[in-house]
Amino acid sequence: MSQFSQVILKPGKDQSLLRFHPWVFSGAIKQIDGSVIEGDVVEVFDCHKNFLGIGHYQIGSIAVRILSFQRVVPDIQFWIGKLSKALALRQALGFVNNPQTNAYRLVHGEGDGLPGLIIDFYAGTAVVQMHSVGMYLSRDLIYEALQAVMGNNLEAIYEKSEGTLPYKANVNPENGYIKGKSATHVALENGLKFNVDWEKGQKTGFFVDQRDNRAMVEHYAKGRNVLNMFCYTGGFSFYAMRGGANMVHSVDSSERAIELTKANVELNYPGDSRHEAFAEDAFRYMERSKNRYDLIILDPPAFAKHQNVLANALQGYRRLNAKAFEQIAPGGILFTFSCSQVVTKENFRTTVFSAAAKAGRQVRVINQLTQPADHPINIYHPEGEYLKGLVLFVE
Repeated sequence: MSQFSQVILKPGKDQSLLRFHPWVFSGAIKQIDGSVIEGDVVEVFDCHKNFLGIGHYQIGSIAVRILSFQRVVPDIQFWIGKLSKALALRQALGFVNNPQTNAYRLVHGEGDGLPGLIIDFYAGTAVVQMHSVGMYLSRDLIYEALQAVMGNNLEAIYEKSEGTLPYKANVNPENGYIKGKSATHVALENGLKFNVDWEKGQKTGFFVDQRDNRAMVEHYAKGRNVLNMFCYTGGFSFYAMRGGANMVHSVDSSERAIELTKANVELNYPGDSRHEAFAEDAFRYMERSKNRYDLIILDPPAFAKHQNVLANALQGYRRLNAKAFEQIAPGGILFTFSCSQVVTKENFRTTVFSAAAKAGRQVRVINQLTQPADHPINIYHPEGEYLKGLVLFVE
């Protein structure tokens, strides 16, 4: 007899798990044998009682997030094995003990076979976010395994799940240090310094997923007037400055973001008069900037987190990109992004193209962008490809 409750699927609803997709939707479930509460480990079976996988049960559309397609017990050895594989990938990618870059994503949810868990590593500090109750209830084992796997490279663990767990869940997470205390909040990316505010900042404190795309902005920035819209902590701005931009303006509606941007630019280019930062609404700012910039970066927050607001989100992307196409100087380059998981590459491209048509500009795609290798996409879980970007040449 299994020690876990059993989730039995309806006939024909096993196909996605047989293709190793890591989610079980609530509508696929025929019955649950045994009592179960949110966060419990459950085993999943087809209608003939053939084992399919083991995972965390949760309330909502996604009812089970699969941890393993083998019949295992998620004990300390299980977690050490999972985190060791995640670390091995980052070692192979050249992120571990890299003197130029000491900030990277160590665990990327489904991409590392750990749905509901995000771990970003900043110069010795692991910032951990749980997005499911199951992961939160497993946190003690996760932290023990993290210390075993990272060894002396790990100085501190900061838990930041207060705003990421389901608000109706019967847990009361508090952000704070689990182990140690960070000696510094300054990390390195491709030799550039940046402050990381994991206590009060968005996500885990910095958007490490734009690392490769920031480097591409550096490549295109020489001699250009650059507008970094939705700048947050100014990452694209100081890369553009290193690339030889004539002028860089950073814009965000948040005063706090503007202060972070100024601090990060000052870390790398103290007293450099090429940079100015403005706390202002994006559309209002672009209204008065016609032909002023010949490199614009649009990296807005996620306009759509759920399918039911997709249409409104696409309308927002269309309006934003149309405004950029209207304002950018002839011969300009536009970097435009969507980080909304429910917006597909096709959705995004069609929306940007219709914005170009609306503005009446001739536009060519010169690069297509995505998330970096430390944000891997599980080939059986295409939904994990959340970051989409286009680099466009505007005549």
